[in-house]
Amino acid sequence: MKKRVRGRTATGVTVTGAVVLLGALLQGSSAVAQAEPAHAAPVTATCVGTRPPGSLADRGAEDFTPLDRTLAHVDRMAESARYAAVYTGMSVDEEERATDVYRMPSASFDADLCGAAEKGVTVRLHDTDANRTDLEALADRIAEDMNRWNGTFDLREVGVDEAGFVFVGVDDPTTAAPLVKKAFGARHIEVGYAEQASLLSTTG
Repeated sequence: MKKRVRGRTATGVTVTGAVVLLGALLQGSSAVAQAEPAHAAPVTATCVGTRPPGSLADRGAEDFTPLDRTLAHVDRMAESARYAAVYTGMSVDEEERATDVYRMPSASFDADLCGAAEKGVTVRLHDTDANRTDLEALADRIAEDMNRWNGTFDLREVGVDEAGFVFVGVDDPTTAAPLVKKAFGARHIEVGYAEQASLLSTTG
């Protein structure tokens, strides 16, 4: 199953990847090893698009496939004043022509999304209890306070997961988890192992 995530770092940059690196703080790459997140949200509803292929083009979505155009519509919904308070994130299953959309329960959001999805696109809806704006704010708070843990554990990654939580990557999850969750709350935080980032080298 080919899956890609559409999300933003805590600084608002568009990225691809299940866990978002805070590039402003760590330059380089990192490998993450973590179990299935405790915060993973099950599918609560599914709909299949019925609009004719290309019908979203009149809304400024000029991508090449029905799935691409439907995803572009979700992006616009996420940025709108009407839905920013309920949108959490989404991931994409290209082989199944499907998207998993995570949002706080909203009948109007679901109706808009399912009503706009183009024919052949499957939308799987997941309930969350936090929107992306609040999760990004939490990620920023954790990242800005990273130096407080010096000598206790190494904070290596912080990022928002589309499923509705902030992933905190460290060298020692057993030590870090209770401390981070005590400081910032356990409700929307997953602490897991992340390898040390490698600094990028450049040659002139």
